[in-house]
Amino acid sequence: MSFSEVKPRHVLCLLGGQTPFSKLCETIQSAIESFAPGFEIDDTFSEDAPDDRMSMSFEVCRDRVHRGAWSEADEEAVGDHRSVVYVLGPPMTAEDAVKHSAIALRLVAHTLDNGIVAAKGESAGVAHGIERWKALAREADGQTGAALARPCRLAFAKRPIGTDEHLYSVGFHLVGIPEVYAPKTLSDDELALSALIDTVADEVVTDGIDQVLKRRGARLLPVDAYGEDEFKYNPYGAIHL
Repeated sequence: MSFSEVKPRHVLCLLGGQTPFSKLCETIQSAIESFAPGFEIDDTFSEDAPDDRMSMSFEVCRDRVHRGAWSEADEEAVGDHRSVVYVLGPPMTAEDAVKHSAIALRLVAHTLDNGIVAAKGESAGVAHGIERWKALAREADGQTGAALARPCRLAFAKRPIGTDEHLYSVGFHLVGIPEVYAPKTLSDDELALSALIDTVADEVVTDGIDQVLKRRGARLLPVDAYGEDEFKYNPYGAIHL
């Protein structure tokens, strides 16, 4: 079921260090031609200069759920970056989202081995440190089905985001599933609610939305856009527990 015809896409923000900008772009373009068809470097916003907004942006977006996902060295790398490369993925459907997210994850890991010093998924606004990105890529390598969807979701979706009444996910559309909203009445522990959100997402991938809604007495509703960019809108709605 889809509440919109919008097709989400990946937007990757990659920060360069000492490696010359031209060399970074050549390396990334070579990787795109090798294993990431449909991806492209965004020449409009990529720049051979540091962006003084990045330290704050990465601080806001960094993963606060997985212990050790971010280190002091990662923070320093962001602060010392010398260039920015944006990479755009192809528009995705629910059926091919995991495949493209796996490619995006592989591309991030590849660039971190070849001159990129920090990476952020712009589509949901989530950043991990270098070691966490690479660990997720290793977890995804060679996998299929739910075993592939999970590391891709953990790599590119952000949770938990909070309101007065709920904690919820942002970015599950990047693996072709609805967001999950968990009411704060279930727990006052944000990490516990985040774990619940992840559990429900895993169940959706393995059992399907209808089974999860029935089992948990939940509702599937449209979700308001959480960004001005249409590609940040989840066309598959949100499961309200």
